[in-house]
Amino acid sequence: MSLTFTLDPAVTPALRDGILDLWTDVSNAGGSVGFVPPVTAETIRPELVRHMVAMAEGRTRLLVGHDEDGRVAATAFLALNTHRLMTHWLWLYTVMVHPRHQGKGYGRDLLAAAQDAACGIDGIEAIRLTCRGGLGLERFYGSCGYKEVGRVPGAIRVAPGDDRDDVIMLLPLR
Repeated sequence: MSLTFTLDPAVTPALRDGILDLWTDVSNAGGSVGFVPPVTAETIRPELVRHMVAMAEGRTRLLVGHDEDGRVAATAFLALNTHRLMTHWLWLYTVMVHPRHQGKGYGRDLLAAAQDAACGIDGIEAIRLTCRGGLGLERFYGSCGYKEVGRVPGAIRVAPGDDRDDVIMLLPLR
């Protein structure tokens, strides 16, 4: 079984709620997606709204993976650069696979679908992302072709006394 990916789906209340549930579940499972558990959907909702506004403005594109039951199982947001000197690469944000699907290869499938989506955007030559150090994420992204190009020690404060590196990764597309 695998996920079915859609780029730029119509944003319906069901999709919005599915992304919100996914983001909440991933966060509460310890996923590195901008929050620290415990977290509620109401805590995450304003950040999702910011992503949706960027989508409506054409600055961000949404990639969604649905499982065989039609549930939102994975997402990634592709954020285009508006700075005229940086329009040749994009950011990949909020890369998530639902915890119930961990270990099935869906993370690799999501990154491959994001790469395909980025390759389909005129002028895009690379994908850049950041990840929280200390979780092995840089090894995972590295195994998918991303290269570590920078690291800011202790830039992410997960909790008092628990600072993590902000790791910058790049995937050249050409």
